[in-house]
Amino acid sequence: AARTEHNRFFVPRGGRHTRWRWDWTSDVCSSDLLKISRLGVGLAAIGEELTIDEVDRAGKVLNAALDGGINFLDTSANYLVSEELVGRTVSHRRTEFVLATKAGYVTDKSAIDMWTKELIHQHIDRSLTRMKTDYLDLVQLHSCSKEILERGEVIEALLEAQTAGKTRFVGYSGDNEAAIWAVNSGYFDTLQTSFSIPDQHARTNLFEPAHARKMGIITKRPIANGAWRSAINPTANLRYRPMRVYGDEYFRRAQLMAGLGPISGEPEDRFLTAIGFVLAHSDVTTAIVGTQNPSHMQDNIERVKHGSSLLSTIVEELQRRFDRLDDHWGQLT
Repeated sequence: AARTEHNRFFVPRGGRHTRWRWDWTSDVCSSDLLKISRLGVGLAAIGEELTIDEVDRAGKVLNAALDGGINFLDTSANYLVSEELVGRTVSHRRTEFVLATKAGYVTDKSAIDMWTKELIHQHIDRSLTRMKTDYLDLVQLHSCSKEILERGEVIEALLEAQTAGKTRFVGYSGDNEAAIWAVNSGYFDTLQTSFSIPDQHARTNLFEPAHARKMGIITKRPIANGAWRSAINPTANLRYRPMRVYGDEYFRRAQLMAGLGPISGEPEDRFLTAIGFVLAHSDVTTAIVGTQNPSHMQDNIERVKHGSSLLSTIVEELQRRFDRLDDHWGQLT
């Protein structure tokens, strides 16, 4: 059953400010007025493309992000060495950023017997140790199926961790029917979901109901691994194979959409188009972009800082192209 009392975790605009409360729709933490940057950092690339010995490179990326005004870091218990690298590089700056992670079995997300309350608690405790912190700002279930959500065990584990003070907020990270269930359930403070030029179903299926519940909306893969108007498949040579799988599909879709011709007024910088498209949707709280390259991180910061807004005609044309070509183009998880 839906958790009907869920709104006690939120403060309406102009409402009473109390510790640990967040009005995600205004991007402000009411306990200390910390503003969430619309550009966040996704740490899959750092965890899956770097090794534990590449601390200096990871530190350059994360410190560049914090120095550039980004204050939302999103990782996972299953992003290989990601959490360890966070702990080794920026744990001393813990008060400067909002720290989100994910818990749950990742190799086979549909295996029900792997998704237990004990596993969720184990992942959360391990995350706290790895990242050298005594609390997390947000813990999200990592793309488990609708069937697993309906069982309720993993949700109960999240709420227990919240009650114990291990996390301020609880969320769901995933797509398609499981994401729809998570939004409608009323259990979660946030939704993290795929949204980009070649992956747009969130705008028709998820944004409106999530916004109505005052959920924070975190968009993952907003640049779709750099697929838009790329001459070659950007993920073809990545070390971590699962990233290549969905990267191939993003590239295929982007090629079809770009093949419909030029768009009047489109920026020459294809990454600016990609980021600008996502941030043009006001329901998006933050868009997390991942990279293990310090210069790429700085480039993304500069794009947002100096203007990532797109003409509404460009946004509408990209939406029209997706809708026209959509051949059961479900969200990629």
